Amino acid sequence: MRRLRRVIAYIDGFNLYHGLRESKLGRYYWLNLQALAENLLRTGKQLVLTKYFTARISGAWVGDPPDRAKYLNAERKRQSDFLESLEPVFDKEKPIRSTADMHPWYTGNPCEVTRRLHISHCVYDSTWEATEAFELERNKQVAAWVKNDHLGFEVLYIYKGVVQKYHPDLLIRLTNGTMLVLEVKGQDTQQNRTKREFLAEWVKAVNEHGGFGQWAWDVEFDPVDAAGLVAKHIAPGWQ
Repeated sequence: MRRLRRVIAYIDGFNLYHGLRESKLGRYYWLNLQALAENLLRTGKQLVLTKYFTARISGAWVGDPPDRAKYLNAERKRQSDFLESLEPVFDKEKPIRSTADMHPWYTGNPCEVTRRLHISHCVYDSTWEATEAFELERNKQVAAWVKNDHLGFEVLYIYKGVVQKYHPDLLIRLTNGTMLVLEVKGQDTQQNRTKREFLAEWVKAVNEHGGFGQWAWDVEFDPVDAAGLVAKHIAPGWQ
């Protein structure tokens, strides 16, 4: 007898709701999502768990249902057996860190004094990083930036069943107040794509938390992309 492959379904409740709303499919707000996931299974697969994620809601809005909080509270009661909240994960010992906490360290790599960096020098591990630093230093849409080196900024992710730590390359504060997390990749892999999926969830959760300003993320595959990515995230309505 052939063994059934076990499947876990993950549902992004926030985007599901807005997708239905924008498509004028409000009649499907109250779908049985467990049954939907089961009906989407292919032959030879067995649904063992369904998880419905949604970010913490703040503020009121106009729509149908009349407000998000009411809608999601109803969903929690209706589907409480598999509903979970999407919330940011912070370091339990030191949830808020600062570039002011960084200790000196020694390196044999090239480094330069910077003006917009919150640390006195930037260490260059490659010509790519040097090109980026030059762009960020002269770009008038960049208020401040820092290389994520010895900072302790990390995002947990799961790859092939193992929990690992992901250290994005750059943190850039734009002049519109947005904190841009920028990942630099010459070549892409499935593991890198998985990292970015978890980073996207983390950024979404931080924004819904509301206590740390507006965050965004992006990935750079070529050093000439830096200026365009900064412009993208500072433009009105980029979200």
